[in-house]
Amino acid sequence: MTTDASQRGSGPLPTDRGTGRLRPSTQIDPSSVDQHSAAGQMKRLSPSEFNTAMIHFYRGEVQRSNTWRNRLDTTTNWAVITAGATLSFVFSSPSNPHFVIPINSILVAIFLLMEARRYRYYEIWSSRVRVLETGYFAHLLAPNVTPPDEAWAEHLAADLITPHFTITEWEAVGRRLRRNYLWIFALLALSWNLKVYLHPLPARDFDAFIDRATVGIVPGWIVFVFGVVFNATIAIFAIGTLRLREATGEVLPKHEFLCNR
Repeated sequence: MTTDASQRGSGPLPTDRGTGRLRPSTQIDPSSVDQHSAAGQMKRLSPSEFNTAMIHFYRGEVQRSNTWRNRLDTTTNWAVITAGATLSFVFSSPSNPHFVIPINSILVAIFLLMEARRYRYYEIWSSRVRVLETGYFAHLLAPNVTPPDEAWAEHLAADLITPHFTITEWEAVGRRLRRNYLWIFALLALSWNLKVYLHPLPARDFDAFIDRATVGIVPGWIVFVFGVVFNATIAIFAIGTLRLREATGEVLPKHEFLCNR
């Protein structure tokens, strides 16, 4: 026994292991699968077992989508709270500086990018839920009206094997911008102009307005141009991403959903 063990331990390693490469995958004959193994049990699922598996899978995907949906609300709340606190501070006294508003605008832009990233993850689980609703549950509820469709199972299986984002970063930013953040940016821009114009006294003309916009050594016209360019870029981006329709969304009908796939 000792001699055999030493021969096994000192013998040459297999070629596949020695080279550090993965062994080529072998094709499994379906007829050779043991009926008592896990694979064999899955091939013999009854309709009731399949329905139970789909129900639990659907509940899990709904829970995932709800979790990421709540995270979207969190970043939006951050943006609203910081904007409200900034405006309350700026307008509470004529001596409070106006440059706090542009700083808050940059902070809100960071929140927008964070929310767009979370929205991409949310769309992964939301799209799977939509696949089950349109391809599986709709046929169960109305078998005579909704024809059976086998594409939903193939699509869902492929997405489980190789998950991928269903929405681009540009579309995610554009959607969240148009839904919530565009109005926050507009409010901050109007508030900054109102603050510079009113405090400490209403400006007599545009030159006085530009002088009040000065921040330290930065001339007022540079601050004003920066604000115009920043808000114009926000507006152009919101309009430019309007035609991006890669994501399924939550309320699209079946034919639009499948076309997006």
